[in-house]
Order: sequence, then C-alpha cells, then structure tokens
Amino acid sequence: MQINTNKHNSLYIMKHLFLFMLLLSGLALSSFAQQTAPPPGAVHNFSLQDCITYAYEHQDTVKNAALDVQSAEYKVKETTGIGLPQISGSASFTDYVKIPTTLIPAQFFGGKEGQFVPVQFGVKYQSGLGLSLSQLLFDGSYLVGLKASRTYKELSQRSLTRSKIDANVNVTKAYYQVLVSNEQIRLLDADLKQLKQQVDQTVAQNKQGFVEQIDVQRIQVQYNNLVTTRENTMRLLALNYQLLKFQMGMPVSEEIDLTDKLENVNLTDNISATGDTSFYHNRIEYGLLETQKKLNDLDVANKKAHFYPTLTLNGNYNSSYQNNSFGDLYKTSFPSSYFGLTLNVPIFSGGQRINQLRQSKIAVLKSQNDLDNAKNAILLQANAAKINYTNGLKSLENQKENQKLAQEVLRVSKIKYSQGVGSSIEVTQAQTDLETADNNYIQSLYDALVSKVDLDKAYGKIQ
Repeated sequence: MQINTNKHNSLYIMKHLFLFMLLLSGLALSSFAQQTAPPPGAVHNFSLQDCITYAYEHQDTVKNAALDVQSAEYKVKETTGIGLPQISGSASFTDYVKIPTTLIPAQFFGGKEGQFVPVQFGVKYQSGLGLSLSQLLFDGSYLVGLKASRTYKELSQRSLTRSKIDANVNVTKAYYQVLVSNEQIRLLDADLKQLKQQVDQTVAQNKQGFVEQIDVQRIQVQYNNLVTTRENTMRLLALNYQLLKFQMGMPVSEEIDLTDKLENVNLTDNISATGDTSFYHNRIEYGLLETQKKLNDLDVANKKAHFYPTLTLNGNYNSSYQNNSFGDLYKTSFPSSYFGLTLNVPIFSGGQRINQLRQSKIAVLKSQNDLDNAKNAILLQANAAKINYTNGLKSLENQKENQKLAQEVLRVSKIKYSQGVGSSIEVTQAQTDLETADNNYIQSLYDALVSKVDLDKAYGKIQ
C-alpha cells in the first residue's frame, strides 16, 4: 500500500511539474511575441522618406518586380546549365512470360527451301543498368543565349527600378495630399474662429437693436456652411490617409502620423535650369527600351548562330544481365560502353532560317524607332512639366497674395461695419471672398507640389 501511495505522489508531482514547465514556456513565448510584434494601436511616425522606404519593402508591385529579378537570376543559371555536362541514368527489367519466337529458314537445318523452323531466342529474365553523358562542345546559339539571359536579368532589374520610381511618385503625391488637407483644415479652423466671433457679435448687436434679424441669419447661414465644409474636409482627410497607406502597401487599418511639414518642402529647386539635353538617358523608360533593343540584337545573333554547325560529345556505359533464373539474374553482367562525337551541320531548311533572321532584323529597326520616339516624347514631357511647374509656382504666389488681400478686405469691412459706415452684406461678401481665396490657395499649393514631383520624374531625378 505504501508503494502505491509513493507512485501516486510521484506521478502527481511529475504531472504538476510538467504543467509548470508548459506555463513557463507559454509565458516566454508570449513575452517574445510582445517584444517582436508592434503593440496594438501603435502610431507610425513617418517622414516622406520613411513612407517611400516602407513602400519599397511592402508595396505589392515592387515586391512582384523584386521576385521577377530573382526569377531572372534562376533563368541565367538555367541557361548556364545547358553548357554543363548532362548525365542521366537508366534501369530496366523485363520478364518474358513467353519468349519471342523467330522463324528461321528450314534449309539451314537440312530442310526444304521455303519452309521455316520456329526457334525461341533469349532468356526469360533480362535487366539493364546504364549511364549516359553528353557535353556540348560548340553551339553558337548557346553562347548568344547566355548573353541574352544576363540581359534579361538586366531588364528585370530595370523593371524593378521603374516600379520603385512609380511607388516613389505615388507615395509622394499622396503624402503631399495629406499635408495640404491638414493645411486646408487649419485655414478652415481659422475662418471658423473669426466667423464665430462675428456671429456672436452680430447676435449681441441684434439683441441691443443695432442690427436686424436678417443680418444674424445671413451670417449664421455662412457659418453653418463653413462647418459643413470642414466636416467634409475631415472625412476626405481620413480618406487621403488611407490612400497614402494603400500606396505604401500598408494596411489601411494601421495608424500613421506625418512628421514632415509643408514649410520644409523645397519648391524652388529648379533642376531644369542646368541646360543638360541628354537627361533622357536618366529616364528608366528609356533604359528599358535600350535593354529591349539589346535583346533584339542578341536575337539577331542567335538567328545567325543557327547557320553554324554544332558539336557534341556523347558517352554511354551499359551493363546488361540475362538469365532464365531470377535468382541468378545479376550474377553475370555483359557490359558495353562507347564515346563519340556528333557533328550537326545545317544545310537546307526551306528558307526558314534566313526568313527568321530577316524578321529579327526588322525587330531591331523597330526598337531603334521606339528609342527615337521615346527620346522625343521624354523631351516633350520634360518641357510640359517645366511649364506646369513654372505656372504652378506663379499661381501659388498669386493665390498667396490674393489670400492676404482677402484677409485685409475682411478686416476693413468689419471695421467699417462696426463704425456704422458699412453693411453686413459687405462683411459677408468679404468673408466669402476669403474662403474662396483660401480654397484657391489650397488647390494651387497642391498643384505646385504635384508639378514639382512630375518635374523631378520628367528629368530623371527620381531614382
């Protein structure tokens, strides 16, 4: 009885010790997860460059382009493998349930001519083990294909660069949109603050009998409209934040706070004033077309290589086994082996090769035309971007001045109204003009920022 009790206690202790270890392991894993995973509800404080860097790592288009680069690397290795020794093994086993019968002329055995004697040749069990080797010694198309595979890798790398540039542009524009929306809300808050003061003053004057009720209603309508405008702008701001996160490849449910300010954006960096007319070489679109032309040139070289002979080294080793007894099948082997060269000389293909070569040469001519057209298109795009950039800066400067003038007109209108020499309609109209000036300023500000991004892209500054 004592022994059973001790066993029970030991099992009880081991059971609770095991549960205790599991608990410690769970706590350790939980602690590790809390250290590696971001805390729920965390806010990402990102500058513009932080957002761009995040997009390079998480934006799906960029990630797919990076995968294409990896695939191209494997393609290079695959093509290289064609010129390496090709080795394969084989094994066979045959059980002749009925051994094949061959008819032999009877005259070989002293019989009559025209008669045949059935004879069975072979054994019941046969097996073979073989090893074959082939090595490409010369093939012009292989050498060209090796260069083409590396050029294809270059094309995929440039495609990755283009994806990053597009992500950079889209993220930058979305980032600026959020900054401009925040500036718009700041201006609306300032307008609402002064308009609220004006509403309170007009209501007080109405109670004292200095203004009519219609003046109160007129300014109240304007205040309500401005409140609605701010609410709509706040909803659009939330949408702009989601658009920015979408362009970054970030889940839209994440929280993000922007650290860059509008005043830190340099809009006067005129990169087009350098006088460089060969900047089109910096454009990734032009580089992609250059790489495509290189591929077409290599295709011409490949078609020419098809006119040359190919030389291949071949080798084989085979061991065969034959016996009527399965147990004795592998006791005796009958080996055979050989090495040889195979020379393949193309002579006539019905004109296929020459016409394929002509088609490839036409593709090269077309790719050169595409390069010339791209050069002109890039120059035109750059000139258009420069004009839009210049117009955007002039418009922004003009709207800033209009904004200041509208603020001054509103200030004077309020003074005149308070002194009894102006009307409430003048004040209301001045307030409306200020709101219009603010809206025009916001729009011109965003247009100027976007035109700067487009200018940088047009001159190949974004890499």
